[in-house]
Amino acid sequence: MAARKNWTRHELLILLNVYHKLRFGQMHERQPTVITLAKKLERTAGSVAMKLGNLASLDPALKLRGIKGLSGASKLDEIMWQEFHGHLDETVPASEAALRELMKAGPDDTVEVPTKQGIHVIKAPPSGPTTAVKPQKIRLGHDYFQNAVVNNFAGRCGVTQLGIRGLLVASHILPWSTHESERLNVRNGLCLSRLHDAAFDRHLISFDDNLRLLLSKRLRSELPQRAVQENFAAYEGQTLELPTDSVLPDLAFMAEHRVKFMKM
Repeated sequence: MAARKNWTRHELLILLNVYHKLRFGQMHERQPTVITLAKKLERTAGSVAMKLGNLASLDPALKLRGIKGLSGASKLDEIMWQEFHGHLDETVPASEAALRELMKAGPDDTVEVPTKQGIHVIKAPPSGPTTAVKPQKIRLGHDYFQNAVVNNFAGRCGVTQLGIRGLLVASHILPWSTHESERLNVRNGLCLSRLHDAAFDRHLISFDDNLRLLLSKRLRSELPQRAVQENFAAYEGQTLELPTDSVLPDLAFMAEHRVKFMKM
């Protein structure tokens, strides 16, 4: 392993990307994602974990939950934190591209960060000429947001606790199409099953200031349909489930979502 060396801006860009895909309690040297990243950066897992802890000390979302990171954040850490979060529309795609390069991912491959397995590359299947391709910047942003939000909810739907990753969606509280500055903000995301994501997107469900599930009048009018009863009414009033070291959804964003929900 290489001797101790100063962190570069490029390395911190990658680290900030992965930082938002881990919860605070996962930022330790035995965590598979930390180990994978350390090997790729030719650093020790302990040094990567410590730097993640330094970054955590700069995170206002963790401070809201009474969580403190490690002291000793450098001036460059502070500068990179401000640059990253001040221009998410530019820095997130750049950081996702840097992570993909580090992992030697092909242009159509998927880089996933399921925290129990570490970072891994899923090779893209052969595609025909009719395959739709998103602009690279948008795709990179989506990939980052999906991993960060799903991992913030410990890989489970916040309503049902469904834990099948392929059936989970990082739902935007404030829509992607109308709130450009919040598109990649983890606090603008909920991890929901595909069914509950569709209902949330259409304002058929929402959450109150205590993050308890609300059902719209339109959805309640479909009772006692079995599917509505079992998938929605059974969870009404239940608090959205997140780990204690997760970043909480922004309640102001949720209040804005409820404005349209109240009309349904």
